[in-house]
Amino acid sequence: MIRTVIVSAADLVAELGHTVLFRSNVERLHASRTEDVLKIADAGRVALVVVDSALPGAAGVVEALRQDPLTRSTAIVALGRSEFGFGHLGLLEAGANAVMLMPPDRDWDDRLTRLMHVPARKAARFPANVTIEGGLSGGLSFTGRVVDLSVHGLLLECPHPLEVGEDLSLSFMMPRQGGVRGTGTVVRVAEEDRFGVELTHVEGVGRAQIKRYVELSALD
Repeated sequence: MIRTVIVSAADLVAELGHTVLFRSNVERLHASRTEDVLKIADAGRVALVVVDSALPGAAGVVEALRQDPLTRSTAIVALGRSEFGFGHLGLLEAGANAVMLMPPDRDWDDRLTRLMHVPARKAARFPANVTIEGGLSGGLSFTGRVVDLSVHGLLLECPHPLEVGEDLSLSFMMPRQGGVRGTGTVVRVAEEDRFGVELTHVEGVGRAQIKRYVELSALD
């Protein structure tokens, strides 16, 4: 059974009842405060926390959950109630893995399933070539360092400050697995010089190479 927590002032059954969150193998628990979520997490592993952006102080809830050891590594999704804007950036900066716009669309179940089954990650330490696409810094290229990697994203350490929402072109060489090229979007500022990046596109068999790298590293 997959344990999830929906943090909202309402139960959201009418809005989310047809999504993967309401399948028979998903246990749904309701909370309206950070403290409630932490009590649930203390009693057993939580795979996903869904935070309604309509909840007063939603960004503060996300930030508190991301900072607490009980929920630091838990996937957190924020429900967006309007077109993507500064409020949603605040939720991502607070530590949400994604903002999913209401009402649910055809991509929801795939994204939620992926987040509930967080892929294996591998601590890494190798250089990455990065180019910022668009914005005031568009075209700026520099060398960063991959410090954590999974098939869906990476933690990037770099000398240039990045902002949530910036699009990047990336290329890096993994030990024993060869080179990977693709694009990504900054989804989280983890530290002053470290940024969470979602891999939005990977060329060729790149994701398979990353998966193999993570699996082989786990056996080392």
